Amino acid sequence: MQQRVQETIDRLVESGAERGVQVAVYRDGEQVVDAVAGVADPRDGRAVTAGTPFYCYSVGKTMTAAIVHMLAERGAFGYDTPVAELWPEFGAHGKEAVTVRHVLTHTAGVPALPSDATPEDVCDWDKMCAALADATLWWEPGTKLGYHAYTFGYLLGEIVRRVTGKPISQVLREDVAEPLGMADELYFGMPESELGRAARLEEPEENAAMFAQIPADSPMFGTAPKAVFPNAAFGNRPDVLRADIPAGGKMSARAIARLYAALLGQIDGVRLISPQRLAELTTVAVKDTDQFMGEETAMSLGFGIGHPVTGAQSVFGWAGIGGTYACADTATGMAVAVTKNRLTGDFAAVEAVTEAING
Repeated sequence: MQQRVQETIDRLVESGAERGVQVAVYRDGEQVVDAVAGVADPRDGRAVTAGTPFYCYSVGKTMTAAIVHMLAERGAFGYDTPVAELWPEFGAHGKEAVTVRHVLTHTAGVPALPSDATPEDVCDWDKMCAALADATLWWEPGTKLGYHAYTFGYLLGEIVRRVTGKPISQVLREDVAEPLGMADELYFGMPESELGRAARLEEPEENAAMFAQIPADSPMFGTAPKAVFPNAAFGNRPDVLRADIPAGGKMSARAIARLYAALLGQIDGVRLISPQRLAELTTVAVKDTDQFMGEETAMSLGFGIGHPVTGAQSVFGWAGIGGTYACADTATGMAVAVTKNRLTGDFAAVEAVTEAING
């Protein structure tokens, strides 16, 4: 498997389809694939290593959801606890009925950032949380599913801060990354001193042209304005790399795959959640047409259900814009991550790697 995967990503880089790629696979708690190819930064030719952090956008929702499940298991709150019980200001303007469950399943009815939000704004935790506390509902909680692209992270992240007294980046480091031995490869906000290790995102020319043609009133921008659309320019900003924006995250493939492996079972003495809690991650909680994406979506509590290539329903995971993906499969005991820095508009790399893994 290691050889097949390595040959696959080497071809992807050599063909120009990808610039830099990492793939990691864990099976039954043991890492069986650790493959890298290409360059992390095309400006200086810095090579990708197994420890290079990539900004994988929404794949980072994995880390946020995992922390919420861990805190729920410790009794900090229940899934049906109203958000306003933990964060009183959030109850303004009729949002008292929104629960933790609603946020995890993207049915809370609070999907949007302010329409005039700037990159500087999304790096300002207090400003974003104040805006969401003052927001009004788009729909009655639990009645519709609509991707909470950015707000998922702020809502759950502020819940974490209210119950622990710590920013979610600190909880990630202390409760997840350090126990897994991945403290320098799993981040929300990266320390200034570590920014030089991050992979530089790259936007194919066709993406930029396509993006420029999307109307400003497109449903795609229903939850966030064009100014904070998650493209390469946004993801390469030092302030964005440093900021806690827990609807996304910066990570290596081996680190995020290790996290998934520790959700599935024990890895080097660490298990993040109980077998009973794992069932919550793998059971469809909501299945509906997404209000913004326009396609039927199946969600568990905090994860998408179903593999984007094989369709396997035993898989729970998260995809990131640009074609990155990480998941776990309860049927095979495998955890897989594909990270890369060329933001393609498809999952061709994931498809190729999946074929290599399956032989």
